[in-house]
Amino acid sequence: MDLKNSKYVILEIIPTSSNSKKGDVAQLSALKINGIKLEERFDYRLDKSLINIPDILNMIDYDNDSFKYVKNTKIIMSKFKKFIGDLPLLIIDNEYTKDYLSNLDNEKYSVFDYLGLDVTFDVFDNLIKKYNLEPSYHLVDLLYEALIMEL
Repeated sequence: MDLKNSKYVILEIIPTSSNSKKGDVAQLSALKINGIKLEERFDYRLDKSLINIPDILNMIDYDNDSFKYVKNTKIIMSKFKKFIGDLPLLIIDNEYTKDYLSNLDNEKYSVFDYLGLDVTFDVFDNLIKKYNLEPSYHLVDLLYEALIMEL
């Protein structure tokens, strides 16, 4: 896909389990991009009272006012499906992301293929270093900044 001349969505999912049948989407952040222009944000979280995993709660405890909170994963995924329409998705191509997105027919591409990086446990450290980015909890924003520099 030619990113400079395409509309697409970059996304990040934080699940409560690596298996979508056993867990929920604790957070889903996405950016709708046209070429390199940001058109729209999607920032949803599962209501924190429904998450009983301290590590996940700590992981998503930032910028609380900039997220919309809902009562279940079905709502997040339904709103996300409307947000993306038929646009292709640039994903962090780990197994749990693929699992949680398996019901979506949209084309899916590894965002790291466009950045020349491999999916490893320290891929975001490598991304920050490669593109000299300021660390951020908003991983989707880091991916967007790196893509801008790459294009």
